[in-house]
Amino acid sequence: MNKQIKKVAIVGPESTGKSTISLQLAKYYQVPWVPEYARYYCEALTEPCTLQDEVNMFHGQLALEESVLAMTETDFVICDTTFLTVKIWSDAFFGHTPQIVLDALKNRPYDFYILLDIDLPWQDDPLRDFPNQREHFMEVWHKELKALGAKYAVVSGIGERRFKHAVEAIDEFLLGTM
Repeated sequence: MNKQIKKVAIVGPESTGKSTISLQLAKYYQVPWVPEYARYYCEALTEPCTLQDEVNMFHGQLALEESVLAMTETDFVICDTTFLTVKIWSDAFFGHTPQIVLDALKNRPYDFYILLDIDLPWQDDPLRDFPNQREHFMEVWHKELKALGAKYAVVSGIGERRFKHAVEAIDEFLLGTM
């Protein structure tokens, strides 16, 4: 019997705490966590990122997600971002998104998204590029999620309050009240 495992994605602009909160949520709910493949990939780059790198990150994120889904016994998993990020970065850096990513957006939906707000202070990181464009990218995330017809909730707050708001949103989704 092949049960449907729900995918809850934690997304948002740079420096909004996605990796931290997604791992906290996975521990809280005692469910598997799908890490962000792009972080590992980009740490190994020695040249500027290319469109082919974006495609590679797309494939890597999907492979990582599929391996976690194949091994889980739970009803849902927490994903630290999704390959929708590849679309957002491809559009921002290269002016378009590879067709393989666009096709996958239609065919590989996530069940619920937590869109983390930009209310956290910016944290410098060598892999982050746009400290002054957080509002712009927050608008992009809203636009992209709406274009997908995605169920999502914006989560804000600092520290424990942010985590509490994320738990409340996921609980509402799981109970079917969202």
